[in-house]
Amino acid sequence: MVTPMRVVIAVCLIAPFVAMLWVGSYAKTDPAFIGIPFFYWYQMAWVLISTALTMIAYKLWQRDQRARSATKGGASQ
Repeated sequence: MVTPMRVVIAVCLIAPFVAMLWVGSYAKTDPAFIGIPFFYWYQMAWVLISTALTMIAYKLWQRDQRARSATKGGASQ
């Protein structure tokens, strides 16, 4: 069943792929950050952002599973 929680989880997991596959949005050298062209630091920033989004998705998934288990009376374990 699709719930708002699962939609948020999906967005958290899909966002990094969309950001990295849309190369035209970051295929440039300016603005540079401490001498590093935009192309490189943008990708490195997404490594950290992806990690955070994956952790958020995991925590939301755990919460969703606990809620489902509670509504079923804990029988799913």
